[in-house]
Amino acid sequence: MRRLIVFLLSAVALNVAAQTPLPKREPIPEPPPPPPGALNESLDPQVTITRRGEDKVEEFRMNGKLYMLKVTPPHGVPYYLLDNNGDGSWVRQGSVDSGLRVPMWVIGTF
Repeated sequence: MRRLIVFLLSAVALNVAAQTPLPKREPIPEPPPPPPGALNESLDPQVTITRRGEDKVEEFRMNGKLYMLKVTPPHGVPYYLLDNNGDGSWVRQGSVDSGLRVPMWVIGTF
């Protein structure tokens, strides 16, 4: 008997819930444009794509200084050459992360 009462009450509640109208929804307004000078394009890396033989080479520069190369051979997996210290000694990194890399940022130059 209790099951019948619970079933009837839930059927009535669902029927009432289905008949209540939804509130009118308004579209979200577009966000305002950023203020002038807020976007600093000098922080974005400059990417130059060249071909050396059959390899596609992407050069990544920050403030005019070359810090990374991505070499994509025609058949194979792309690999990266990184200049970690900025002294011109390149270290090869495969496409798969080979371990922990500590974040390194230039805080200030003199």
